Amino acid sequence: MNVVIGLLVVLGSCVAGFMLSGGELLALFQPYELLIIGGAALGAMVMSNPLGVTINVMKSFATLVKPSPYKKALYLDLLALLYDIFNKMRREGLLGIEKDIDDPAASPIFSKHTGIAKIHGATDFIIDYLRVMTLGGVAAHDLDALFDAELETHHTESHLVSGAMSKVADALPGFGIVAAVMGIVITMGHIGGPPAELGHHVGAALVGTFLGILLSYGVVGPMSVYLEHISREEAKFYECIKVSMMASFSGAPPQLAVEFGRKILFHSVRPSWTEVEERVKQK
Repeated sequence: MNVVIGLLVVLGSCVAGFMLSGGELLALFQPYELLIIGGAALGAMVMSNPLGVTINVMKSFATLVKPSPYKKALYLDLLALLYDIFNKMRREGLLGIEKDIDDPAASPIFSKHTGIAKIHGATDFIIDYLRVMTLGGVAAHDLDALFDAELETHHTESHLVSGAMSKVADALPGFGIVAAVMGIVITMGHIGGPPAELGHHVGAALVGTFLGILLSYGVVGPMSVYLEHISREEAKFYECIKVSMMASFSGAPPQLAVEFGRKILFHSVRPSWTEVEERVKQK
């Protein structure tokens, strides 16, 4: 939602300033300039990225208009889920959790914490490492290294989309110049025409430069930064799972294990000890 609000502020301030200075709004309506800039930027992105990354860039626009899911309520649900898992493992042993990880949809533990299922891949991530823990024969440092390797891969993959958009943002001013130069070429073809016609063509060319810069620094660039923030929050979410599970694997009691995970969360979304304690007591 903040992306939509920011976009409205950027466009609204530019349009309002232009009109209050005596400009005519229709002078900024240059669809062919936008076609040149947008088409060239899209083609460059297709050329410079694998097809999967380009598709994910298109899908990321849905993420831009939705609020971040990584709120305090989600972490309360996550810590409560991990507490229930660790508590059952402590009471019944590692094999006691086997039915839950074989069929999480029918598990009373996983079905109680439905918020985690909204994060793509989170349930599978937890289950995979529970399987590793139940298999036995894994040293703590090996499990920690496995966690780090997967999280590093996940971190790299999650930044591909924002990186692609950042490259497009860097290229947009250049494509704006391309559109402006093409507009000047058209203007030179009408050099003998009336001054009003020449002014129209020059104005259209300058709008190309304006659009390239505005789209770069006011639209696509901020969107790529926002996606980087989402990737950072997602990485912290999975790191919380890792730290909690490693603490439990090392022998920490359930309440202390989830406390390890709680401590690494950002302060803006970190629930208090009391909030976690009250949440895990809910049936």
